[in-house]
Amino acid sequence: MDLQSGKLYWPTTVVNPPSYPKLEEDIACDVLIIGAGSSGAQCASILSEQGMSVVVVDKRKAGEGSTSTNTALIQYAGEKSFVSLSHSFGEEVAARHLKLCEQSINDIERVSLQLPIDPDFIRRDSLYYASCKEDVSALTEEHVLLQKHGFKVDLLDAQRISGLYPFQKEAALYYYDDAEMNPLKFVYGLLEKVKSQGGKIYEDTEITGRRFEQEYALFYTKEHREIRARHVIIAAGYEDSDFKTEKNATLASSYAVITKPVADLSSWPKRTLIWETARPYVYMRTTPDDRVIIGGMDKETSFAATRDSKIPASRDKLLEAFKTLFPDIPAQPEYYFGAFYGGTHDGLPVIGQYESYPHCYILMAYGDNGTVYNGVLAKVVSDMILNGSSPDLDLYLQSSPLVHR
Repeated sequence: MDLQSGKLYWPTTVVNPPSYPKLEEDIACDVLIIGAGSSGAQCASILSEQGMSVVVVDKRKAGEGSTSTNTALIQYAGEKSFVSLSHSFGEEVAARHLKLCEQSINDIERVSLQLPIDPDFIRRDSLYYASCKEDVSALTEEHVLLQKHGFKVDLLDAQRISGLYPFQKEAALYYYDDAEMNPLKFVYGLLEKVKSQGGKIYEDTEITGRRFEQEYALFYTKEHREIRARHVIIAAGYEDSDFKTEKNATLASSYAVITKPVADLSSWPKRTLIWETARPYVYMRTTPDDRVIIGGMDKETSFAATRDSKIPASRDKLLEAFKTLFPDIPAQPEYYFGAFYGGTHDGLPVIGQYESYPHCYILMAYGDNGTVYNGVLAKVVSDMILNGSSPDLDLYLQSSPLVHR
């Protein structure tokens, strides 16, 4: 799959990135993980830390999939609001999901401090503003529900917003203790940690076949090498459909632009993450080297040629949206791209377990909080492998009766 096109920023931030060999022999392990991106790396980190023998394979170089275009706003709130999720699944289920996402951010911060490659994890607050007056009541309702369940969030009125920011909005939710990071450094750091704990990582190793026995699975590479594993985690990102089509999954296109370094960001209070209630929405953040990342302008297309034809216009519209909020910040584009973006119809990520794939878990951490969802699903699946159960599997398992998916 042609996952993205354009001029990418994150690869320029890593000097001498780690590299791994191609698999050239038959191998056996406790857990085979297909995919060396955020999802696979987080799974591998948890399992190798617990003494499991782990093999990670990727048909590309590690981190060259969607990780390289992940803009890495680390938040627990997603495109589907708490209120919306409550209407779909019930308030208890929605609250459990958001609490798991909040915990995932804490886990990402903790592990980031232990990695041999610093992923530039920085805590940031988030401003989620009403794009129009009609959205104010929805923000008010969302705030009541978030506070009811103990989330740290304020509802700002127009006066407070204009007192903080150089723009005017009718209302906004102000979330505390979200974060930002460098997603590519995070994946490299996790894989290097896994390697130091005895895990095996192989690049340029494409899976082309499989066979299932009662006690184990056999997966075969393009070069006819065999991997025997007691458990398999398919963490192939938006290419999970290469293994199994999931009806709850959706695929669209999204765009981002990364500016040249900006000399003065003082008009941007605390460099908060910023996004809005409009759909599709625009979001923005800063980087440690004082650039601005502006993303969004999602399009309902899963065709690479159509996606790529809209890159120049989307770049210009994203810059225009930023300048509307921060007219005094000179935003000159240096990197910009279009990329496929996965979601789910119901707003929750998915763990797939299918009769045709015994011994396998298919992780679909689709949505605007992919890095956070990856952490949530990695913990659930690791609990299943290590302990035989997880108290949170019912939230994300496609056939779960609790959420009536």
